[in-house]
Amino acid sequence: MSDQHRSDAPDTDEKRSSRHTAGAFDIRNFIGALLGLYGIILTLLGLFADKGYDKTGGVNANLYAGLALVVVAAFFIGWARIKPIVVPEHVEPVDDDPVRPAPKRRGSGH
Repeated sequence: MSDQHRSDAPDTDEKRSSRHTAGAFDIRNFIGALLGLYGIILTLLGLFADKGYDKTGGVNANLYAGLALVVVAAFFIGWARIKPIVVPEHVEPVDDDPVRPAPKRRGSGH
């Protein structure tokens, strides 16, 4: 009887694979990608371009800002991977709101 009960229970791996996540369209991926791109560009400028120590008080600002942006980008992308946003399977349609400025929906008879 315990074997039958165990086979009827949903498997956690099966349940986990059936859920639908935002994936690449998660806003944290976009933020992480943009910050990472800017971070890589600033890091490369800090390494290879004119350091501009006279403007920054002896600090390589491009290098440090670029490295900080790369770290923050890794945080955002890691956060999106570790805790993905689960999209609900069914969403009820929104009724017309009389105060919204968009055009009203027409009835099915028009």
